[in-house]
Amino acid sequence: MQDVIIIGAGITGLTLALSLHQVGIGCRIYEAAPEIRKLGVGINLQPHGVRELTELGLGEALERVGVATSEMGFYNRFGQLITSEPRGRAAGYAWPQLSIHRGELHAVQLAAVYERLGAERVLLDHRCVGIDQDADGVTVRFANGNSVRGSVAIGCDGIHSVVRQALNPDEGPPAFHGINMWRGATRARPFLSGTSMVQIGWLDVGKIVIYPIQPGTDPDGTQLINWTAEIRSPEAAMVDWNRNGRLDDVLPTFSSFRFDWLDAAALLEQAEQVLEYPMVDRDPLERWTHGRVTLVGDAAHPMYPRGGNGAVQGIIDARTLAGCLQREATPTAALLAYEAARLKPANDVVLMNRAAPPDTILRLVHERTGDRPFERIEDVIGAEELAAVGDRYKRVAGFERDTLARRASLVR
Repeated sequence: MQDVIIIGAGITGLTLALSLHQVGIGCRIYEAAPEIRKLGVGINLQPHGVRELTELGLGEALERVGVATSEMGFYNRFGQLITSEPRGRAAGYAWPQLSIHRGELHAVQLAAVYERLGAERVLLDHRCVGIDQDADGVTVRFANGNSVRGSVAIGCDGIHSVVRQALNPDEGPPAFHGINMWRGATRARPFLSGTSMVQIGWLDVGKIVIYPIQPGTDPDGTQLINWTAEIRSPEAAMVDWNRNGRLDDVLPTFSSFRFDWLDAAALLEQAEQVLEYPMVDRDPLERWTHGRVTLVGDAAHPMYPRGGNGAVQGIIDARTLAGCLQREATPTAALLAYEAARLKPANDVVLMNRAAPPDTILRLVHERTGDRPFERIEDVIGAEELAAVGDRYKRVAGFERDTLARRASLVR
């Protein structure tokens, strides 16, 4: 099979292109943006996602620009430690958990695509406006008047997917469930181990996730530290990943988050840019595949940013799809095999991120203490219950250590 049409040159689309090249299948990538810029802030990649990128030969390059996270700590809003657990290689995985700037991850992938496939295989300023298919292939139409013919078309065009909308015209907008987020990155002194990730507080009183996304420090002793502040809100901000936010809207909630081990409020105060957007997802679809067209990544299953799994699930989709296109006899059989393998696991993560994500620990402690400091965490929540929350999430999300170690490559 040749000429797979990939719609969208984000993290998922580039992973798919590299995976198809790895198995000898030709493709072209069509991106709506007229230029590719370094967008966003930090992102977390759990070991099962890093494994797939390592199998694509990107592991060393990513570790040079990302942080191998060594631990995750959960704290109440008074700065008291609830629990801490090792992460990535420190937890015995063969692959690290990486905290990285989204733009750096994308740049590593794009460079690999240009080197292996050729820059001419990435076409910018091509916004998809329609897809037609017949027994022999698909035709994708673009706003600039161009059209292209291929074997299959793969929607990798994110939460606002034009492909998804074409396949599900009555779906409506993303679902907002009452949480707005502010994100930024600040140059500051390392905290704790210098490779630690922390979650502090709870949504009712303000919750913030903080982790470094630059390995090592600059000559002045600072490193780039990513933060995401979350507050319950009855009104959603515009769903735009690059919308500028107002510090005055978020800082008062976190003004008391100043501890001897980390001044979280100062990270917000000193940020060069603050981005605001609502926490949204979409209800799971019953099918992604329609003939020679299917959905991958956020186009298929946009989910809450919980547990470092949004990008990873898209990476796993892409790897699985490439393997199916390599093995199956026909394009339509390949797309159906991909859907059979990935639809339920990905949809389960969407629902788990709504109902019982890893930060459930913070909610339990907040509710049981009545939002007051505790004397002994053991009097609030036991070690077994704490472990059960994390283990349940890892099992649903697909990165239990022993299971991951035994799993064969998704592309074989």
